[in-house]
Amino acid sequence: MNTLKTVFLMTLMMVLFLLVGNLIGGRGGMTVAFVFALAMNFGSYWFSDKIVLSMYHAKQVTSETAPELYSIVQQLAQSANLPMPKVYLIDDQTPNAFATGRNPEHAAVAATTGIINTLSREELSGVLGHELAHVKHRDILTGTIAATVVGTITFIAQMAGWAMMFGGRGNDRDDDGGGIASLFLLILAPIAATLLQLAVSRSREFAADAGGAQISHNPLALASALEKISVKNQLKPVDNAGPATAHMFIVNPLSGKSFMKLFSTHPPTEERIKRLKEIAADQR
Repeated sequence: MNTLKTVFLMTLMMVLFLLVGNLIGGRGGMTVAFVFALAMNFGSYWFSDKIVLSMYHAKQVTSETAPELYSIVQQLAQSANLPMPKVYLIDDQTPNAFATGRNPEHAAVAATTGIINTLSREELSGVLGHELAHVKHRDILTGTIAATVVGTITFIAQMAGWAMMFGGRGNDRDDDGGGIASLFLLILAPIAATLLQLAVSRSREFAADAGGAQISHNPLALASALEKISVKNQLKPVDNAGPATAHMFIVNPLSGKSFMKLFSTHPPTEERIKRLKEIAADQR
């Protein structure tokens, strides 16, 4: 299923570029857009994880530079029968974490300094188990490419705005058609980006919670961690967090902004906690 989602996202990105290329430059614009879309798809598959990590100024750590964080990830990876992922630390006092990469053999787990300072070892294990569940379920490539596609949609909407402002269009299109198409993109592109994130991320968070509880063997610790992280993110969002990558985090890093709650890429924290408590009750 995640492979199909990934193919769909990469195809969608190409179609969007061709549409805008035709809108702005006609057939010549479509040719340029096609080349650009191929480059974007290549880059999103091989380098989108590095782009996301650099956006948050994540620094790779080792057993010497971050012994507790590294050892927890190492133990959990062994428990989940996964290759050891690269471990990154983000200098941000708001607790949060995400996983990225193109497959389990090329995965990375990133955590903020705030999450290490806020959570107990058991709670941190639950969070990192959740992220490794994303790796195990092969959510990470889909989520990372989705971030690239959402950023692309935003860029396309801006291009449509410029096309309307300066009247850019192909010679084979009439004025009214180009203007209507530009207006359509400008209005609906951000909505499409949000709906895309909702479709990609909500259901997989419940699955990753259940997987994380299994990997860490402590669903109640993960439930406690989610509650703490949610409260902290309501007080202060993660630095540099943007809508394009919000779905990658264990808790929406933009939830501190009230209007973003209407379009949250994550299911309600209360519902996630409830399900984890039910898992714990079933284990007794």
